[in-house]
Amino acid sequence: MLSATQGMLGLASGVLVGFSLGLVGGGGSILAVPLMVYVVGVPDAHVAIGTSAIAVAANAAVNLSNHARGGTVRWSCALTFAAAGIIGAFVGSIFGKMLDGQKLLSLFALLMIVIAVLMLKTRSRVGLPDVRMNWTNMPAIVGLGLATGTLSGFFGIGGGFLIVPALMLATGMSIMNAVSSSLVAVTAFGLTTAASYAWSGLISWGLAGLFVAGGIAGGLIGTGFARHLSARRGALNTVFATVIIAVALYMLVRNISLSWA
Repeated sequence: MLSATQGMLGLASGVLVGFSLGLVGGGGSILAVPLMVYVVGVPDAHVAIGTSAIAVAANAAVNLSNHARGGTVRWSCALTFAAAGIIGAFVGSIFGKMLDGQKLLSLFALLMIVIAVLMLKTRSRVGLPDVRMNWTNMPAIVGLGLATGTLSGFFGIGGGFLIVPALMLATGMSIMNAVSSSLVAVTAFGLTTAASYAWSGLISWGLAGLFVAGGIAGGLIGTGFARHLSARRGALNTVFATVIIAVALYMLVRNISLSWA
């Protein structure tokens, strides 16, 4: 049972997660897990990972509707990418549950830093307008979708900060279109991972509900900021990379000593 204080902290944490998803299409799970463990007080890292998966998937679905109304989702690319990734997410989640939760987070923090550096190198790229899936880019979309889904399932995260650069690499779309389109895959991967963790009894449903409620408000705010920043070349890429680096360093500082003790 959650105490009243834990409930309030869970709601506030959900706002931050929703804001991250609305702003950069990612970072939700990596923010949600440390918030659940260190702020709300969830003692089991795997329960935090499983709960974050369902909460982030729901928040991503809400944020997706906000972006879809703005016409920035590239559906043909997004749906194909997500479909391929669902298979990988299911397989990855099986292996992820076999590893210690703290070690998973520490290892992923290192990967986050690599992704952030790659994003900063392409921060001024405008991207191609009106990207659609075709026979030329379909192999890259399917291949990167499968690989990203596997990593998302293995680490128990939505994987937005992997999905965004993967979509840009596969199709050449802009950062704004990639952020919007990534939410399709974040939703799909999160639900797939959550189903695997729920089967193992590793989800706190009450806490997940509070995260979703807070995330709806945070997502609306984040989506508004994303549209504003997309007008400035490279601004959203820079914010995206900064968020990744900041969270990665936080996770390393808090978890590396526990992971390898």
